[in-house]
Amino acid sequence: MFAEVLDLVVQSAESSFVQVTAFVGAVLLLFGYVDYLLSGRLIKMIERSKKFQPIIGALLGLTPGCGGAIFLMPLFPRRIVSFGTVVAALIATMGDSAFVFLTVMPKQFVQVSAITFVLAIIVGYIVDLFPLGERLVAKFEADQERRRLEREAHAAMDHVFETETGIAPEEWKHIGHAEGDEIDLILHHGVKGHQPTDTLGYKLTHNAYIIYWIVIAVGLVLGVLDILQMDINALFVPNLGLVLGLLGTVFSVIMMVFSKKFFVADTHEESEMKLASLKETLIHNAQETAFVGTWVFAAYLAYELFVLFLGSGSHAAGESIIAGFLSQTGLLAVLVGVLIGIIPGCGPQIIFVTLFTKGLVPFAAVLANAISQDGDALFPLIAIDRRSAFWATLITTIPALVIGLVAYWIEISFF
Repeated sequence: MFAEVLDLVVQSAESSFVQVTAFVGAVLLLFGYVDYLLSGRLIKMIERSKKFQPIIGALLGLTPGCGGAIFLMPLFPRRIVSFGTVVAALIATMGDSAFVFLTVMPKQFVQVSAITFVLAIIVGYIVDLFPLGERLVAKFEADQERRRLEREAHAAMDHVFETETGIAPEEWKHIGHAEGDEIDLILHHGVKGHQPTDTLGYKLTHNAYIIYWIVIAVGLVLGVLDILQMDINALFVPNLGLVLGLLGTVFSVIMMVFSKKFFVADTHEESEMKLASLKETLIHNAQETAFVGTWVFAAYLAYELFVLFLGSGSHAAGESIIAGFLSQTGLLAVLVGVLIGIIPGCGPQIIFVTLFTKGLVPFAAVLANAISQDGDALFPLIAIDRRSAFWATLITTIPALVIGLVAYWIEISFF
């Protein structure tokens, strides 16, 4: 049994890296470079296009990865975009799971993207017909005003503090607050995943990224050869696919661990850094690729081990049991897809989409998950205003459940 498990680990590492991670890296880098080129003009265009904002939000959400949706979140409390625009972006986005979907099942990815895009626009405009967004912004502004008054009252105590301690106010080490704009405080102080420059994790991720991209490039070539039905382990270098798959997967895990990103691939601050510097685009896209690659490997391995143990050591028997179970519980899979989509972050969503590519969940379930999930984009909105994040999650969950059930009925009735 140990030998079989070890073999599954090696096979999962090779398959996940050569068949998925290398392609994810290439697509992610392409979109990252396009974002870098266009970012400067985007905010002005969005601000001028009030009538078309839900469509723009859906387009930004539709781009693979979380960057487009993350980009919009701070614009809502500043009244630059409507709440319907935020909802449209969250419905359309599939986060980093889109990279897995796009590279493994492009046809199904296009189908899901088309449905979520149209749905996102419709729901976005419907949301903007109601005063919910205005009320949320008004409450947010009232909260900020209250906090401003509290800070002013606290500042009045500076003289007392200096008199009693002998420490000047500018040298006072604040606890829980700092200077600057409120959203800037929320998004730019103590951001998870952004490490001090003197740490080992920072030095490794900001120096080894070039090597990682080289490994990705070689993996991409092998991935293309694999698609062309060539035996990549019988080329001029024996077991090249196996060796590179293991190397790439281990490299991905190391990059993710040293980046300290286990559930969130990207933050608002890092999205800004990528848009400001091409080097930062390469560095952070490498980290994001490593994040996706590690979760895909985990999903591949978990699936293979589950099948093996379900079949009592027989992989074929395990797959037969799973196929029989899914034929009777497809509706439950839709509900699970919606519930998993509620979880912020990309990790669980990557696993769910990977299970779909393995044939473990029906199309209706992955569609429901795509509509429900918000990827990493929900985190900055939670940080800025939890009330808005709650309503956005609630609104995206309802159409996810409805469309998922309709799609399941269509699959059962006509296919």
